[in-house]
Amino acid sequence: MKRALFGVCLLLGAARAGAAILVEDGAGKAVALERPAARIVSLVPHATELLFAAGAGGKVVATVDYSDHPEAAKKLPRVGGFTGFSLEAVLRQKPDLVVAWQDGGTPRELERLRRMGVPVFISHPLQPDDVAQEIVKLGKLAGTDAAAATAAAAYRQRLAALRQRYGSRAPVRVFYQLSQTPIFTVSGKSYIDALIRVCGGVNVFADLPLPAPQVSTAAVVAARPQAIVAGDDATLAMWKRWQALPAVANGALLALPGDAITIPGPRLVDGADQLCARLDTARQRLGLTPK
Repeated sequence: MKRALFGVCLLLGAARAGAAILVEDGAGKAVALERPAARIVSLVPHATELLFAAGAGGKVVATVDYSDHPEAAKKLPRVGGFTGFSLEAVLRQKPDLVVAWQDGGTPRELERLRRMGVPVFISHPLQPDDVAQEIVKLGKLAGTDAAAATAAAAYRQRLAALRQRYGSRAPVRVFYQLSQTPIFTVSGKSYIDALIRVCGGVNVFADLPLPAPQVSTAAVVAARPQAIVAGDDATLAMWKRWQALPAVANGALLALPGDAITIPGPRLVDGADQLCARLDTARQRLGLTPK
């Protein structure tokens, strides 16, 4: 509640200062522009995707490593990577808006940009629905409101359709594996957990406190998941020795390749669609739905 009131106060203050465009970013800070941004630097791959979805792709002048979607993003200059960015490279682009990441590990550099008069929008989508909200906000900042509204509506409609189709189906206990050594998974604080629930699944590690906790092999075996989902078959193969696991016994080791479900951008709904289809396969193999 206090954060919301703080954000409102910031927005009102910016309004009194005469800013034409006002939004609240993912960190609860007001971002004010006198005119739509024309030169945007994106410092995180998912934000690059959000900007293109918002119709602002033509205004993105630089981004960072692994910004590979959509295809046009591959041609943009790089100003950094996962561990940080070059302040000098960003400033050479003469940006009138920088879109950064809440957990990017570069708060000092971002604050330096703000002190230099460069507006910074912090992208921080925590849940699947936040993706559409950020598309709308970025469209407002870029002056591409109509395109952003259309993209956000299409995303929401697809997500709602998945909830309606799969959300009430027979529940499947799911272990979602992010990595093999060490073993990392997702808790109820992750947007992937939210997508598991969209698909009618139950995350066996939902109660753990961290969004992406490390777990042991023994903990997975004790949780007795009915389906195990991972990014590739090689990761899934490690569980085949535990034949008593319901997921192994029923052939519900399910590969979900690609990064659509792990990047909180507009393709997240594509990843959700794929996940729902995999969990329906698990239901069939478990005898929970007619074949």
